[in-house]
Amino acid sequence: MSNPLKKLAGQTVVYGLGTILPRFLNYFLTPILTRAFLPAEYGINSELYSYIAFLNVIFTYGMETTFFNFNTKLENKRDVYNTALVSLLCSSVFLTVLLISLGPWIGSYLSTSNAHYSTTFITWCIFILASDAMMSIPFAKLRSENKALQFSYLKIFNVVVNFGLTVFFISICKGAYDRCEENFFGSLYDPTIGIGYCFLANMIANLLTLLLLSKQFAGIQFKVNVELLKQMLTYTWPLIILGLAGMVNETLDRIILKKLMADKAEAQIAQGIYGACYKIAILMTIFIQAFRFAAEPFFFSKAKEKDSKKTYAYVMKYFVIFCLLLFLGTLMNLDWIKYIISEPYWAGLKVVPVLLLANLCLGVVYNLAIWYKLSGQTKYGAFISVAGAIITITINVIFVPKFSYVACAWATLAAYGGMMILSYFWGQKNFPIKYNVRAMLVYTALTLGLYLLSVSYNDMQNQVMKIILNNLLIGIFVWVIYKLEINNLKKLSSNVDTHD
Repeated sequence: MSNPLKKLAGQTVVYGLGTILPRFLNYFLTPILTRAFLPAEYGINSELYSYIAFLNVIFTYGMETTFFNFNTKLENKRDVYNTALVSLLCSSVFLTVLLISLGPWIGSYLSTSNAHYSTTFITWCIFILASDAMMSIPFAKLRSENKALQFSYLKIFNVVVNFGLTVFFISICKGAYDRCEENFFGSLYDPTIGIGYCFLANMIANLLTLLLLSKQFAGIQFKVNVELLKQMLTYTWPLIILGLAGMVNETLDRIILKKLMADKAEAQIAQGIYGACYKIAILMTIFIQAFRFAAEPFFFSKAKEKDSKKTYAYVMKYFVIFCLLLFLGTLMNLDWIKYIISEPYWAGLKVVPVLLLANLCLGVVYNLAIWYKLSGQTKYGAFISVAGAIITITINVIFVPKFSYVACAWATLAAYGGMMILSYFWGQKNFPIKYNVRAMLVYTALTLGLYLLSVSYNDMQNQVMKIILNNLLIGIFVWVIYKLEINNLKKLSSNVDTHD
């Protein structure tokens, strides 16, 4: 028997290759885009990608998790795969046709005095949605077969193409156009598209990735097991509510700004600033995403083992510790990390600590979600997400008109924090797991204490010394964790070894 934590960590690293590198490439797009476009136009990017994330839930309707559940339980795995994939293909075609027909109206509805939402790149966004949905089950199949490397290679290919094309369109073509260079590259750039080239690059990358996934579509029969599909839809409908509520928590803030602020032009700028500063929390987001890819199949595979709950408890504790390290690492180095975005966007840096804590709470929610997914009680997940969505909407509606995107950040933290607390207590009642809550609270208090200590000398003129002191505080955190946890890790390793 291999060490389950090592196995999960290894899978997280491999999936991280397909998540970290792409996210870092997108991270490097941020300085390019924030220097090429003013906040109002960058706000188009933030808003439309928020809509893409939201609508992705409708396009995929929880079929990934549903596929994992039925693929684990049923012998006829090919039937499960065929039913899930054909269902998604048909629904994606229908939704694509419907949204494209509404394209002109959508563009007119979203446009403001300082930002035009072209029907052309709205259509590109719709194709991004459709292709993402069509790829979701083939990618889930790779994860279920533990083909993490193949999964990562394809994800990396997708974002490398996306990154390369965006750099080509924005840095090379737009750069030549802005410098009034009468050459081939300058002639390719159309200023009426502008930030829309980001969506064109994404769409092309998705279509090429679909071609590389063609083997996963080979042999698919365009018919479904109706009885199985009914069972899958019964399992998945709460996941749709969960997903939609989750997207309310994750993306509504960037959408709702224009609806709640009186000055729409100012709101468009706020969208751009908030969206750019959201990217600062990238390391936490990357780790959580990589962990999710590895954890879901891992948790399902461990469900039948005797000590599975003990494994889940260990995973939770070390997950929180690593997230706290990322929290400190980001904030203690914010003085140089902020140069990732252009100076006009720095006004929003005050929301970064809040967003990092919010993402940490979200990661804990993903860990806690195992109780209702394993027990098949996905309706509880829907209730928890709806509760979070209610918190998000309430705080945004009350405070955004006065505090703009700052209220959005605090609403996100309140929603994820509330979901975390509700999921924990509900889970302990229905699927009790002995999490080491005391240790996690102590480590969180230590982290916040070190951060507040760094804030006390925030006005220090010597920036180099300030960064050195901040990173010494990170070293203190690592030392404390090492002293308190090394024996636990040794015991865990020795307990596993005795069962080998």
